[in-house]
Amino acid sequence: MNIYTNPQKSEWKALTERATQNNDKIATIVAGILDRVRKDGDKALRELAREIDGVEIDSLEVSDQEKQEAAELVSAEVKEALDKAYSNIRKFHEAQLPKEVEVETTPGVRCYQRPVPIQKIGLYIPGGNAPLFSTVLMLAIPAAVAGCPDVILCTPTDKQGKVAPAVVYAATLCGVRHIYKTGGAQAIAAMAYGTETITKRDKIFGPGNRFVTMAKQSVSVSEVAIDMPAGPSEVMVMADETAKPEFIASDLLSQCEHGADSQAILVCDSMEIADKVQACIEDQLKGLSRTSALESSLGNSRAIVMDTKEAMIEFANAYGSEHLIIAMDKPWDIAAKITAAGSVFIGNWSCESAGDYASGTNHTLPTSGWAHSYSGVNIDSFIRKITYQELSQEGLKGLSNTIITMADAEGLDAHANAVKVRIK
Repeated sequence: MNIYTNPQKSEWKALTERATQNNDKIATIVAGILDRVRKDGDKALRELAREIDGVEIDSLEVSDQEKQEAAELVSAEVKEALDKAYSNIRKFHEAQLPKEVEVETTPGVRCYQRPVPIQKIGLYIPGGNAPLFSTVLMLAIPAAVAGCPDVILCTPTDKQGKVAPAVVYAATLCGVRHIYKTGGAQAIAAMAYGTETITKRDKIFGPGNRFVTMAKQSVSVSEVAIDMPAGPSEVMVMADETAKPEFIASDLLSQCEHGADSQAILVCDSMEIADKVQACIEDQLKGLSRTSALESSLGNSRAIVMDTKEAMIEFANAYGSEHLIIAMDKPWDIAAKITAAGSVFIGNWSCESAGDYASGTNHTLPTSGWAHSYSGVNIDSFIRKITYQELSQEGLKGLSNTIITMADAEGLDAHANAVKVRIK
């Protein structure tokens, strides 16, 4: 991890950059995959599973028997943990449910706004070496709370064509009835276009690698809505003399293990803290398993030493981190000045892992600086808000001069006429 002391603002752009990506090559590959699935449906999904993952897929949907077998393979300890996390996540998201709005804006004119759940939801859950069953909870629970009636899940299999048991169990726990054995860009294509087995979705949720991200962005142009742009995972820790270096190191490393292109940033107010954290990182690395990903990710990571809290806050806002941990004196005062972050963790005891799994907040968050303009997944992500208006005859008369004057000023006389024919 490189250390930078009081960098000039002219250097900040480079210091807030994420890991570089060869998007042109990825875009070409993804475009080919999307086209194959759009044209050949289920056949393409099976062929791509064979070509990319070396897996033979007979039935694309996880059967009831496979769900039962998966439940038996999940340990009692994991089931208990999932139950606790489920309760906390559901409780927090239920509190977000919007209320209907009803206002009489002027006599005889009533305006309404009603929340309506999105009907067809597609969830994508990454597989690979670390199937993220926690992400099932983060996406399927708010979908259920919002009242979305048709929710499916796509996820890759192992080399034997089996979906990770914990993913299947978590999906079943959350009420997801249809689980499909397909991953990568081809899964996104299936949910965007529809196949013989997988029906087209209205909105797609879920993280993934660069191919999945590119696929989501591609289909969002004309086919289907997506939750948000996403990239490699990231964390920033803001620290002063009240922070515990070993805690900071553990948070930085926990984010780095997501992948070689993940990024961890330390922003602190002394070189002493930066040095202590660096030493703790080196010490904790010895006991961790994902050494290759950790070391590569640390190469994308950096420590920034600033003289003032104001400069630390300004840099944090410039970066716009997916996860932001504030390990400083009076952390809520600092948090009040943060304008760009996916999720904020307050104080020494609020480790990022808590939000990843079980505190109740959602861990599907904007990355790559998108926290400047996007929220993380929440109940609103699964809801559309439809407005209604009802005007009485007197209500329209009261507004008629206003409407006609504005329509005439815009040169839209048919708009004005729609009022005139009613008030004759």
